[in-house]
Amino acid sequence: MRNKLSLDGVDWDILFHLRQDGRLSNVELAKRVGLSPPPCLRRVKRLEKAGAIRGYRAVIDPKALGRGLEVFVDIEVSASDRRTSEQFEVTVASYEEVIEFRRMYGRPDYFLRVAVADHAAYETFLTDKLSGLPGVLRIESHLTLKKIKSSD
Repeated sequence: MRNKLSLDGVDWDILFHLRQDGRLSNVELAKRVGLSPPPCLRRVKRLEKAGAIRGYRAVIDPKALGRGLEVFVDIEVSASDRRTSEQFEVTVASYEEVIEFRRMYGRPDYFLRVAVADHAAYETFLTDKLSGLPGVLRIESHLTLKKIKSSD
């Protein structure tokens, strides 16, 4: 969050309900948290301004986009110079198949979530894009057996 913000029970309730359904009208949100609409809207605006609410988005089913296969990828790199690392990060971040990209403490060096159509598409992504990048030492792919809980 941009500013230090003290949250009370009503603020937490607002955040809970907006996380469940970001399209709630202010009137409906106010009803759910036990406020009238004007104070509820002021609280939401304060939470937005403070950075507690960073935005609103639609959660799209990956299958509807032709990306029904999600693969978790661990990458270890051998490059220790900053330029190679930065170029690696810029390149991998530019791939549309990469839906999440994190630099990690310890091993692996990087963690990716990759969404593609199927196994053949992942093989192409792995072979044509990831494997040939400078500094890549090891790539380990993890396929999901069953998704049990997800925030999206």
